[in-house]
Amino acid sequence: MRTVLLGAPGSGKGTQGVVLAKKYDIPQVSTGDLLRAAVSAGSELGKKAKTAMDAGALVSDEIVIGLIRERIADADAKNGYILDGFPRNIAQAEALDSMLKEMGQPLQGVVLLDVAFEELMQRLTGRRTCKDCGAIYNVHLSPSKTAGQCDSCNGELFQRADDNEETIGNRLKVYQEQTAPLIGYYQAQSKLHSIAGTGDIDSITTAVGAIFDSI
Repeated sequence: MRTVLLGAPGSGKGTQGVVLAKKYDIPQVSTGDLLRAAVSAGSELGKKAKTAMDAGALVSDEIVIGLIRERIADADAKNGYILDGFPRNIAQAEALDSMLKEMGQPLQGVVLLDVAFEELMQRLTGRRTCKDCGAIYNVHLSPSKTAGQCDSCNGELFQRADDNEETIGNRLKVYQEQTAPLIGYYQAQSKLHSIAGTGDIDSITTAVGAIFDSI
């Protein structure tokens, strides 16, 4: 199954991508991971990406599409893949469609994890991480037993600098302006499947899995 997981920051794409990739034995393809791996390996595309990153510029869609093409040609992706974090806008979606059409492997489905704005803010602004063991809590949704202290190792919990309300509000605004239009784009192709990204993680996995099994 050739799929895209779509959703706002905090919707659970990364979490679900890891679980579903293991369940279906297909790779979760994250563009961030691809870029880091390419730069580390010093590949031709990696060198181009590094040049852009070193200059403080965005890595071009052409480079990212090239990295995705290389990745999904690997043997472990022969039965499909889950794209996580790409495409982020209509131009990228069109470039992806064009590349996949050329390969004779169009997307089979797109799953939207739909979460209300208020809950996204709670998930992201409420996140706290243990300085010692890295355990993650949420002061609104899954707090530690003792405020500011890890249940596992008693380490101090802290809020990441980019988890403040202003930064997160900006990230969600960018999503709304640039990425949310993909919902209509994939609806027009009859490829969009929307599920509520709230509640028990296993229940969400089951719901997404049912979609995967049907496409």
